[in-house]
Amino acid sequence: MRIARREFLAAGVAAVLTPNLARADGGTRLSFRGSTEQGGLVIGKAAPGAKISVDGASLLVSPQGDFAFGFSYDRVDAAHVVAQFADGTSEARDVSPVVRQYETQSINGLPEKFVSPSPEELARIHREASLIVEARKRDTDGVGFDEPLDWPFPGIITGVYGSRRILDGTPMAPHLGVDIAAPEGTPIHAAADAAVSIADDYYLDGGFTLLDHGHGVSTCYLHQSKRFVKAGDKVARGDVIGLVGQTGRATGPHTHWGLCWFQVKLDPSRSTLTPEPPKA
Repeated sequence: MRIARREFLAAGVAAVLTPNLARADGGTRLSFRGSTEQGGLVIGKAAPGAKISVDGASLLVSPQGDFAFGFSYDRVDAAHVVAQFADGTSEARDVSPVVRQYETQSINGLPEKFVSPSPEELARIHREASLIVEARKRDTDGVGFDEPLDWPFPGIITGVYGSRRILDGTPMAPHLGVDIAAPEGTPIHAAADAAVSIADDYYLDGGFTLLDHGHGVSTCYLHQSKRFVKAGDKVARGDVIGLVGQTGRATGPHTHWGLCWFQVKLDPSRSTLTPEPPKA
């Protein structure tokens, strides 16, 4: 299956490439694969030795010429990609995001402390959020960023990316991840090779693990009942990192699964080879 994963153009992933994007073949010196929808993670490939910038910011490029960038859930303007090649020539490409329509979801029955937290609880929430922000600033040369993600476990999607959420009648920020429901205690698997950046218990997120896949790409796993890894650990695709739970702000056993490119929250379901997880 490693060959199939490296294609990153199979199944639903290829369908969302816009017509102006080249596949990563045919000898082109600058090409793209992955999802160019809003919320999509794009993997670029340039001739080895090239320097890459996106919207004026320099990106880390692997020895093979791979790099990553992503579109926020509401981005409408094109990403300006510039490649400067080792022979002194350059190429510029504008990659435009495909606009999506998002759902509205109402959730009721949350404990009041999670809907209207106290000043002390808000201080904790802000402190924990700042730790996550700092961890997502890391720009490492990890090896898992450029392959499609595996679903972390079989289950049912109960919350989709980009949905406008109303919690007990209170409008909240868009839901920028995918909720997967499964029985409590279901093993959670790493979606790709990674280093563990955070493994802790947080107020809203409950049992929380953040995996660094390199080049600014990370995945997170929330509401775990148990965590089996610690910060600094190395994990391989498929390793069990925890168990499904309902800790933190949750109304039932599930995992909020998130994907980020630095601080940009993306849709992990657009970086998998199948649009839904396998059934239990």
